[in-house]
Amino acid sequence: MFIDSVELTISSGKGGAGCASFRREKFVVNGGPNGGDGGKGGDVWFKCDNNTHTLSHFQRNMHIKADNGVPGAPRNMNGKSGVKKVIIVPPGTQIIDKESGKVLCDMLTHGQEAKLLEGGKGGLGNTHFKSSTNQRPTHCQPGEGNQTLQIKLDLKLIADVGLVGFPNVGKSTLISTVSNARPEVANYEFTTLTPKLGQVDIGDFESFVMADIPGIIGGASEGKGLGIQFLRHIERTKTLLFMIDLASYRDLKEQFETLQKEVAAFSEILGTSKYAIALTRLDIVAGEDVPVLINGFLELLGVEANKKSEFDFDPALPYFIQDTAEETLGYDRTKPYFVCPISSATSKNIEALKYALFNLVHTDRQQK
Repeated sequence: MFIDSVELTISSGKGGAGCASFRREKFVVNGGPNGGDGGKGGDVWFKCDNNTHTLSHFQRNMHIKADNGVPGAPRNMNGKSGVKKVIIVPPGTQIIDKESGKVLCDMLTHGQEAKLLEGGKGGLGNTHFKSSTNQRPTHCQPGEGNQTLQIKLDLKLIADVGLVGFPNVGKSTLISTVSNARPEVANYEFTTLTPKLGQVDIGDFESFVMADIPGIIGGASEGKGLGIQFLRHIERTKTLLFMIDLASYRDLKEQFETLQKEVAAFSEILGTSKYAIALTRLDIVAGEDVPVLINGFLELLGVEANKKSEFDFDPALPYFIQDTAEETLGYDRTKPYFVCPISSATSKNIEALKYALFNLVHTDRQQK
């Protein structure tokens, strides 16, 4: 089961109490105090691990505690410290204070560790309280109490490109075609119920990660459909790929404007992200209708069709592409980076789409 949000209570360990005892041995008269110190309580740590992909393992463990420190013992024996509790979370997990809503930590990279709660200190034994005026101290300290915190874990998948589109527009088919992801593909809406990540390889040494989320419908920002609750999984992406269905009963302009509106309603950051447009199911539309549809759509976007051979788009079809050199040529964030008609079923323009997306992702990486 894919779980991307859970609420937990976490507690560090209590410190062990100090010991009040005295030396008692044969032939030793009036032995002094020899009570040991209590052990320190265990800390609570979080660790990021690439081998974990969901928060489902927290479903039956809603209160996580570290071990308490062991009390001190006679003969100056200190108690054992409590073992720290390490909580494993997948990359992209945000740890949020439930009461204040403050993000306490953002776990992004494999192996990243963060200490959230400190264990209580152990109490001192009566050995520490002996003096010339108090040679038989009976006082020892109790251990410090623990810390408890109510938190919320929110998983936001980390991807370079996020796919956004209506249900049954071909997102799952595309990601299964260009990457190693194998989502369920079927001819009905809301086939995708959970987000999927796929790695898109570009040659032997370059790649980028693509995220597929459930389809978005009009009114999603008001709770309709499935997609809006999963938009958090593309919130970290700098590039969105809007997928518009050429064969849908919905007008191309209506599809695009609805998607833009719902994304912007969810997040201002997503609403201003760089984006590109893929016009899907090219193989279903009659050949003579394609240029009319695409040219009309480009006109509505306020851009003109142009051709560049570097990505090897189908030369028979019009498309639009911007240069990513923002500082020199004035990249316009209000317009798509490219508009490309594709067919995942026949692989039409799929390779060109991969390289065009990588070009945009690569530019963003260089600007970091």
